Amino acid sequence: MDRPKKTAIARAAEYSSLALMLPVSTLVGYVIGYYLDKAFGTERLRIVFLILGSVAGFVQLIRQVMRDTRDDDS
Repeated sequence: MDRPKKTAIARAAEYSSLALMLPVSTLVGYVIGYYLDKAFGTERLRIVFLILGSVAGFVQLIRQVMRDTRDDDS
């Protein structure tokens, strides 16, 4: 069963959302770490969650690129 090809506008919309997802996921990770640091009186959780947020954004970026590469091959 063949899926219809995505239009250029649909792909542009997907990549625009990815361009926002990476900084937003990093910011969300930092904010979570910041509030956990305030709650527990620590200083390192914001760095840990900043890294986790960045990794989550990159994982989503890689998944989307792999999905698009697979769609182009079929």
